[in-house]
Amino acid sequence: MGARPGGGFGRPRTPRPPPTPEQILALATKEHVPARIAKGELEGKMKCRIWRKLHAEEAKRFDQVYVLMGEHPGLSLPDAFGVLQSGLSVADFLARKERTQRKAAVKLARGEVDDTSVGAFINGLLESKTELAVVLGERTVLDTLAGVEPISFVLGRSGRLEKLQVVMLTRRSDWEQLTPTLERDQKLAQKPANVARQPDKRPFSDPRPFLAHQGDPVRLTLRNGIQLTLRLRVVGRFDLIVGEDGHEVFIPLHALVRFSAADEDANAEAADAELPGDEAGDNE
Repeated sequence: MGARPGGGFGRPRTPRPPPTPEQILALATKEHVPARIAKGELEGKMKCRIWRKLHAEEAKRFDQVYVLMGEHPGLSLPDAFGVLQSGLSVADFLARKERTQRKAAVKLARGEVDDTSVGAFINGLLESKTELAVVLGERTVLDTLAGVEPISFVLGRSGRLEKLQVVMLTRRSDWEQLTPTLERDQKLAQKPANVARQPDKRPFSDPRPFLAHQGDPVRLTLRNGIQLTLRLRVVGRFDLIVGEDGHEVFIPLHALVRFSAADEDANAEAADAELPGDEAGDNE
């Protein structure tokens, strides 16, 4: 503390309280500056108007960004900068951002599931040269597995087959026994559902919800109308394995259009059966 002119000492200044986030945001919005500059002024450092004079080009961009935010309430500062830098409209930019976030979420979900068991099953079929039935949208290919690539199966006689075309895969002997008993959704059987190239646009791309049903009977409807009620044995990153030991059925997630636990379907049917019929209504 220094002595005052004429004698005596001055009392120390009381430290000013740190600015609140609300104060920083209000000043940044008013002056069209970054939050750190608004915070600095509130702390007694460089004033916003001085920063704008020293950084005219950057200040101009902030003017444009804050105008966008004023025209589109709810648009965040980072998103407004993204719109400005991309040259897209606000709607197109936000749609692109949502797609990117969905893709990232699918990738994250798949990474949380172990794919070892599915890989071991496919490798077993490959090494044993087992005769397989590879069911596609509108036909079935009888062949052996000669190789596995990131996006394709290589068949012994038919050559390379894109995995997205595969609806299900099982041993030929099991397929011949299964075929006479298959139920089908007739609408899908006549016109199989298409498979979206983007995983986030498919009915099922996140494998994690299936984990809770491992070991239980499940009901699956595939994109070509085939309906199966079998035990869910294994959940992989991209595929399911259902059926009994030695009689497994391999089903890619992209081939699914509907899924439910078999016991839930049974309970629903039982509840429907207990509802009073038309006769009860007539008696009332």
